[in-house]
Amino acid sequence: MTSILSSLPDPAFILTRSGRYAAVFGGKDIRHYHDGSGLVGLSMFDVLKEEKARWFAAEIEKALQTRALHIVEYELSGSDVKGAGDGPSHSISFEGRVQSLSFQVEGEDAVVWVASNITDKNEVQRKLRQLSETDALTGLYNRRKLIETLDERLDVFVRERTQTSVLIFDLDNFKRLNDEMGHHAGDAALVEIARLCRENLRQSDVVARFGGDEFVVVMPETRRDDAVEIAEHLRKHVPITLRQTLRYESTISGGISEFGSPDRFSSDILRRADEGMYLAKRAGRNRVSVL
Repeated sequence: MTSILSSLPDPAFILTRSGRYAAVFGGKDIRHYHDGSGLVGLSMFDVLKEEKARWFAAEIEKALQTRALHIVEYELSGSDVKGAGDGPSHSISFEGRVQSLSFQVEGEDAVVWVASNITDKNEVQRKLRQLSETDALTGLYNRRKLIETLDERLDVFVRERTQTSVLIFDLDNFKRLNDEMGHHAGDAALVEIARLCRENLRQSDVVARFGGDEFVVVMPETRRDDAVEIAEHLRKHVPITLRQTLRYESTISGGISEFGSPDRFSSDILRRADEGMYLAKRAGRNRVSVL
């Protein structure tokens, strides 16, 4: 039985209530694990920083109290381990499956803790999530992520009355740019605008490509008057950037709105901001209107 347990790809730790490593089995998948046999007889408090050791001790206690399978996800990095040596500097993600034992080990209640390295799985999930939320051309968020963000901000507004403003803008005479210089130039202009947004907007602002040449900026904890200042800063920089990078003269027009008490859906604020943008178009372009 010991030979079988020792052949397990994932390590299985026998941990006592006080945090002592009573035994270590498995961990033969050398792609993911170091030899843990040297831990036997030591305490978690000997090898882990105090805060991390206390977290493990609390999870062990939960498993002992419930007597049911306890599943947790956690990370370990070099900063969590005392004398980490030449281990990886990045965090490693694990899934822990913790089950209390029906007998004591060396006079203490104990659990078996199977640790599975899920770093690669989490990275694949992160990339898939990023692909599902990102516009392929500009690297900005897409419509799906935008609506999700607006729904979250609307919930915050309803609960806390914390305001959010939204700017919708597009490139004036975008069709003419495509017709005169080709669609590659139109794509290049959209990429430049995306870069400009990243460089000039705040970290808290969420920028998305709504479709075509339309962009949306969600500005949390921002009222309309402050949003206008941010939008005007962007409006003044777009022509300069396009002139320098594409040698093309163009501007943007935009509309701004904020949440209101009647709003029930995120589409309400988008509709008003969109109306503001078309007001700016009708007023001569190269401006921002507020509704």
